[in-house]
Amino acid sequence: MLPLAPARHLQRLLLLLLPLLLLLPPPATPGSLARRAPAVPPRPRTWGTRGPAGSPGRRPNPIGEPGGAHRAGVCKSRPLDLVFIIDSSRSVRPLEFTKVKTFVSQIIDTLDIGEAATRVAVVNYASTVKMEFQLHTHSDKQSVKQAVARITPLSTGTMSGLAIQTAMDEAFTVEAGARRATANIPKVAIIVTDGRPQDQVNEVAARARASGIELYAVGVDRADMESLKMIASEPLDEHIFYVETYGVIEKLSSRFQETFCAVDPCELGTHQCQHVCVSDGEGSHHCECSQGYTLNADKKTCSATDKCALNTHGCEHMCVNDRSGAYHCACYEGYALNEDRKTCSAQDQCAFGTHGCQHICVSDRAGSHHCECYEGYRLNEDKHTCSVLNKCSLGTHDCQHICVRDGPASYHCDCYQGYTLNEDKKTCSAIEEARRLISTEDACGCDATLTFQEKVSTHLQRLNTKLDDILEKLQVNEYGQGHR
Repeated sequence: MLPLAPARHLQRLLLLLLPLLLLLPPPATPGSLARRAPAVPPRPRTWGTRGPAGSPGRRPNPIGEPGGAHRAGVCKSRPLDLVFIIDSSRSVRPLEFTKVKTFVSQIIDTLDIGEAATRVAVVNYASTVKMEFQLHTHSDKQSVKQAVARITPLSTGTMSGLAIQTAMDEAFTVEAGARRATANIPKVAIIVTDGRPQDQVNEVAARARASGIELYAVGVDRADMESLKMIASEPLDEHIFYVETYGVIEKLSSRFQETFCAVDPCELGTHQCQHVCVSDGEGSHHCECSQGYTLNADKKTCSATDKCALNTHGCEHMCVNDRSGAYHCACYEGYALNEDRKTCSAQDQCAFGTHGCQHICVSDRAGSHHCECYEGYRLNEDKHTCSVLNKCSLGTHDCQHICVRDGPASYHCDCYQGYTLNEDKKTCSAIEEARRLISTEDACGCDATLTFQEKVSTHLQRLNTKLDDILEKLQVNEYGQGHR
């Protein structure tokens, strides 16, 4: 019985270790190692040349090389007409198909989606083909991703050629939302499959490439490498991708981001522009200057040209540029520059005599003023000069006796009683009746008496005229002083 005791203990020990042994991975074999190796090893991408309808720009440093992961989030994608052609045959399990949709959504996340940017369509295929949505269906990133999430597998055979033909007929057309060739927008298709096509894919793919569509082939697990080569565009090492399982397909999304985007020095901060960096697309840029500056000959630094435009002058009212590149401050009309040569104070232009009014200057608030005119005048449209309304009141009428106003700017002359207006329509002469009365009262009617009377009349006329002139001038002066 004693020899059986160690065997019993050994059985118990094996029962305890069995669960742990089941968790250990199987030993590696040459076959399994070969299957894990990617069919096409990743190579550094270079800037590609444009195809018949253009192709997206490529940048160096794919993920896995120095600098690739760091730059992945700071590049701006070019506009594309992009169609995903995804395999949902029986060999793709539901969880694996979800991984494919996540892969598509991650690529969409790296793109600028919009009517004028990248447009996206999805073709779902197995033995039949379904156009899930076209290029013009969705115009924003969120709605595209939601539409991708709603796609369900078809679960039948693998008709890759039919799927590519459907993409040409129903996705890459102007009616479906594709841009015309004159717009120079690249047409790109990404086909994802895990098996061998059950139809003739070679001729269909060739026609698609000839029409200007750039084809990328993503193979998973049991995907046939020869079929991928027949589908993909040249160079093949830049258009064929392979992963062992759907579980790691998401890793390829960063590779496509590297393929579809261009380095933007403005976002990277490597532009060396002193003021403003402007992206021109395709990785190029140029420098510009802020307002008031001009770009120097080195096309990077800036020099001030208009100090007033910089808004650092400190002038309260106006900044005036001088020839030497300097400036001085000035004030609005009705204000004077203070001793600090920057601020302004309101002034009385009427008191300074700089008002420009022909007759009367009236000071208003805040240093402003307005012009007015003497009685008998009106203010002209220039708001400074005056035009006469009553020439009689001005004393410039030349009437010997009386000036009679006829209207706003007209008049005529008249005479005192016992006088008559002469032919010049201005002067007056005594009428003959007065002379007859004088001769009746004085029968002698001597010439000396008549001569004396005429002299007296003449002196009286002159005296009256002078008195009228004096009175009118006094009235004008009194009016002017009353309005100052």
